Amino acid sequence: MAAKKRTRRYGKAAGKSVESAMRRRKKGTLRRSKGGRGGRVKSRDQAIAIGLSEARKKGAKVPAKKRASKKRASTRPAKKGARR
Repeated sequence: MAAKKRTRRYGKAAGKSVESAMRRRKKGTLRRSKGGRGGRVKSRDQAIAIGLSEARKKGAKVPAKKRASKKRASTRPAKKGARR
């Protein structure tokens, strides 16, 4: 059986954006927040996340972020003033 050909999930531009973020992390110039007041990024995973986020903003081929699942609504409505 022939192996099924997969399409690439991330484009070249996304890889370059992540590389850039990793270099900035090593150099010590990568910051957590937009204004730069959040402090330096020390974790590798966070640097990758920032690089991918920047790539998304530029319009590079990057999969969308995973969405948080919705919480289920309560089956019974809460009674007013019913504290225990």
